[in-house]
Formats: sequence, structure tokens, C-alpha cells
Amino acid sequence: MGRILAIDYGRKRVGLAVTDPLQIIASPLETVHSKDLIQFLKDYDLAEGIESFVLGMPMNLNNQPTDATADAQQFERLLKKHFPEKAVYLQDERFTSKMAMAAMIAGGMKKKDRREKGNIDKISAAIILQSFLESK
Repeated sequence: MGRILAIDYGRKRVGLAVTDPLQIIASPLETVHSKDLIQFLKDYDLAEGIESFVLGMPMNLNNQPTDATADAQQFERLLKKHFPEKAVYLQDERFTSKMAMAAMIAGGMKKKDRREKGNIDKISAAIILQSFLESK
């Protein structure tokens, strides 16, 4: 059984989270620049073994696409091109940034560290992944 890797895609930064090998726990992994993402995923897959991907899909409250939805859909096509043997699941990512900030505050993270946007991105990816795991 391989790991499930979640992606909180953004034009500049991409938050990543991953499960343990038994696919029970979601943990923040890394924040990667979007131009380096495919190579990072290939390297990670070689080292750890990815079974499938969960891609956060941005939507408005009324379930309509946002400005970022097209970017995520374009990345989904790229992901399927580079990893055709792996499933790509789409997961609603509404409110994950707010939930990530609340989790950092509740966890006692210092204000300086909370301002680091990369932390929000990878914690958002973990929230996306945990939501996916709970829905299975």
C-alpha cells in the first residue's frame, strides 16, 4: 500500500501533505514552488511510493468555479500526463486556509511562523487530505 499525497495547488506555492504507508494519518509534508512540483513529485514517488493523489479543487460557496479553479484543472491534466498509472481524486478545498490558520493558532504556533504562507499551504493540504480520508 502506497502513500496518498494531497496537493493544495497555487500559481507560486504548492502545499503538500501525505499519509503514512497505512493511509491512516495525514501530515503536512512540504511547500514547493509550482515550477518545481512535477520533479519533486517524481522524486518523492521513487523514494516513498505514491499510490494516488488528492488535488484540492477551489470552489465558491455557491459551488461555482473561482479564479483559481482553472489553474487547478490545468494542473490536474499535467498530473495525469506525468503519472498516468495513478488515480487523481478531487477534493473540495473551501475554507482550508482559514482552518489551517485556526489550527496553527490552536497549536500555539508563533505569530512569525503563522505569517509564513508556506506553512498555511502545507497545513491546508493536510486538511484536504484528512477530509478525503474521512470521506472514504
